[in-house]
Amino acid sequence: TMLDVAKLTYASAAVGSTNPAKVAAVRRALAPLAPGCAVEAVDASGETGAQPFGDDATHAGALARARAALAATRAEIAFGLEGGVIVDGARLWLCSWVVALDRSGRRGSASGLRMELPPRLAAGLAAGRELGDLVDELFGARDSKRQTGAIGLLTAGQVSRTEAFADLVAMALAPFLRPALYRISARG
Repeated sequence: TMLDVAKLTYASAAVGSTNPAKVAAVRRALAPLAPGCAVEAVDASGETGAQPFGDDATHAGALARARAALAATRAEIAFGLEGGVIVDGARLWLCSWVVALDRSGRRGSASGLRMELPPRLAAGLAAGRELGDLVDELFGARDSKRQTGAIGLLTAGQVSRTEAFADLVAMALAPFLRPALYRISARG
């Protein structure tokens, strides 16, 4: 039936990042969905700009990371995870995208993790600085984007970057888990 869930039989996956928080998010999401799937980290930082602004650029960064990870490895499926900033007048928002891509060309995307960022970060972002560096300065932290991230620091540890991204990784896998529901009909 249409309600059948496909078993994910991937034995190998790649992540277009060496950031431990992102790699852990993919491992966490795949553990119950593709048990035993090995996860390889690939440095895909050259594929994206330092700090994406807006949904489109953040989604494009996630897709570029997934494509780079697939190209650089023999993995069966690859993931791109990207965090970006949306400027809405005087307000700043954190946004995140995940893209899953397999060798057959099947693709899934998910977005979320919207939260308002402190207004005092606006000037640094406008000057071309990365969100992670600005958050580190604000909290006197070091390389927080590789650990709890802005999310963890701003929520006093209640939500970690890994946990938040893991949900998006699982959501990006929906077309893989329920392919019948995502198949494009010939009449389409």
